[in-house]
Amino acid sequence: MKLIFIGFLSGIISGMGIGGGTILIPSLVLFSNLAQQEAQGINLIVFIPVAVIALITHYKEGNIDFKFAKLIILGGTVGAIIGSIIAIRVDPLGLKKYFGVFLLIVGIFELFKKKK
Repeated sequence: MKLIFIGFLSGIISGMGIGGGTILIPSLVLFSNLAQQEAQGINLIVFIPVAVIALITHYKEGNIDFKFAKLIILGGTVGAIIGSIIAIRVDPLGLKKYFGVFLLIVGIFELFKKKK
């Protein structure tokens, strides 16, 4: 039941375009006793069906600019290759700390970001 609830929260966040991994990865590490790399791997496989559903919904609403997305997909694909190689080679405790610092920086940025 705990994993279903974690998946539910992660799905809501993913559907909003925020990134379900911000909920899923820390939750798996804290509540399921998984290593950071395992949680990240699970996040990637969970992302596929969740992203497909969210993509269909956003496509129907006209929220996707494919010309803009193509460049990001290209950069993201190269970044994913490099990032996954780094993630499997970094110490799990270090990776957990780097991920935590990243989430903290993003959270602080969002708190103090000025409205347009």
